[in-house]
Amino acid sequence: MFNYYKNLFVDTWTTTEKESIAYNAMLQKRLVSVPTLIVLVYVALALSVIKYFEDTNLILGYLDIAKQSKFTSWFCNNFYGSEIGVFHQKLYWVGSIVLFYLVLPLLIVKFGFKQKWSEFGLTFKNIQKDYPLYLLMLAIMLPIVYFASSSLSFQQRYPMFQPKSESLFPIFIWWQVAYFIQFVAVEFFFRGFILHGLKKRFGLYSIFISMIPYCMVHFGKPFGETIAAIVAGIILGTLSLKSRSIVLGVLIHYSVAISMDLFALYREGVIKF
Repeated sequence: MFNYYKNLFVDTWTTTEKESIAYNAMLQKRLVSVPTLIVLVYVALALSVIKYFEDTNLILGYLDIAKQSKFTSWFCNNFYGSEIGVFHQKLYWVGSIVLFYLVLPLLIVKFGFKQKWSEFGLTFKNIQKDYPLYLLMLAIMLPIVYFASSSLSFQQRYPMFQPKSESLFPIFIWWQVAYFIQFVAVEFFFRGFILHGLKKRFGLYSIFISMIPYCMVHFGKPFGETIAAIVAGIILGTLSLKSRSIVLGVLIHYSVAISMDLFALYREGVIKF
């Protein structure tokens, strides 16, 4: 077990640094790494757009409610005033994340960088050796999440979508499908596009570069969760560099997230274990 974790951190970081040194030696002849610049600028742009446009309330602010046009009526009826409206709001949020964290970066990788998606972590290869880390993180996080779920700040934030007990199924199941897709997008953006897009230029420091915006998108959530995002960013980033895949990161991330939703619903008495 010790050798596994040594290989995960020390060996992965060392290997990444060696590859980065070789790349930077070659880069001296070209002075500028255009793909690195593209990744950094796109990350700033995507995070800004998501911050300002992920909420349907922004669109509502541009509508003249008094005129009650067809679009205004359709928008208000489908996104407000009911449980299904709240569900649609969450789907709009997921759609924003998927577009800017997954779809557009995939297009940049394929048509801009002329590289394979698998080179940016979108592959199932090499993940079978790292399941011990998945199990360890679950064993650590599940008890923490359970005890945290008793706090008021946790219950005010979770579950991300609050269904009524009588409509828990199937709408909550559909929400979890969308929620899972959102985590695929999140993991690809932070541990795929950013991490693998910067690793040649910045080596192991690409882990910490990707960790910073990942921590910042947790601002507004409970303090403990935001701090945990720093640790998770380092561990999941290292795991992605070692396996060259985001798959285990998706599984770890979603497993913790669904446990947060389920424990929150349990505390509210909506579900029982």
